[in-house]
Amino acid sequence: MKSIGLVELAKIAGVAVSTVSRALDDSPRVSAATKARIKALAAENGFRLNMTASALRKRRAGAIGVVIPLGHEIDQTLSDPFFMGLLGPLADALARNGFDLLLSRVIPQDERWLEDVIAAGRTDGIVLVGQSDQTEVIERVARQFAPLVVWGARRPGLAQITVGTDNIAGGTLAARHLISIGRRRLAFLGDPAVPEFADRYEGFHRAIVAEGIEEIVLPLHLTDQNAYEDMAHFLEAHPAPDGIFAASDVIAMSAMRAITDQGLRIPQDVSVVGYDDISVAAHMTPPLTTIRQDMRRGAELLVELLMRRLAGEEADSIAMAPELILRGSA
Repeated sequence: MKSIGLVELAKIAGVAVSTVSRALDDSPRVSAATKARIKALAAENGFRLNMTASALRKRRAGAIGVVIPLGHEIDQTLSDPFFMGLLGPLADALARNGFDLLLSRVIPQDERWLEDVIAAGRTDGIVLVGQSDQTEVIERVARQFAPLVVWGARRPGLAQITVGTDNIAGGTLAARHLISIGRRRLAFLGDPAVPEFADRYEGFHRAIVAEGIEEIVLPLHLTDQNAYEDMAHFLEAHPAPDGIFAASDVIAMSAMRAITDQGLRIPQDVSVVGYDDISVAAHMTPPLTTIRQDMRRGAELLVELLMRRLAGEEADSIAMAPELILRGSA
């Protein structure tokens, strides 16, 4: 059975949304007969009783859930440098607003995982770090549950509120830089099925197609050892590209290790550009050229938008401008 949201249930019952919300929460302001009728309609139409408006209205947990869904990369850990770079600023921003941070790493087993997180009632709102391959699930919940913000790719027409960089612009910056330094056989490293990576690839692809340059796409894993092995296997069987744009710094650094293990030089033989500007990027040998995401500012924006949603205010998605950080790898 297809589930419905609070607004749809109110229309079916022929009452105000506030009346439905109070009835589902057993408010004494609603008659017993009306409560019974609304609850029966809710059950009949697949409405989740423990979710959405009730969780929002109570707001008594004093904590915000920071949830990392890993539908596409189940081996990725919380110690991933990107997560660590975002979690610290998130915790700081939430603390300034009087909230604790409740962290969850979720490997989705069904389409109700996000509803279940909300229904548990342990948090007043949710920050999702990444969309993974769960965009449809996130979108369904975002249409019912207001205090939800997402670090991820902005998409026209979606209900979910997102914060991130302009990933298309970031991919374009990387490609244009590689082209400007004379690279003519370019590779994109990363899975274009992931929304943020898809946009980074789109910007990269547009820029090199316009120049008639050869393109290679390698859907490397996000974890460092798997990305290293994927790149090593490719280099054992194929000529190396002379320019690489990796969808994350972790992928870029793993690829650099595989490249040097093949006896190739960076940047003389292969130039490498990453994405994120995690803290260790500047300490590589050579230091990694990358597209910076301002994660501290991004964390502040995630919390700012979530506070607006908790207050019942409207909020719009934000795409920050990316920045090319030039270092020794390209």
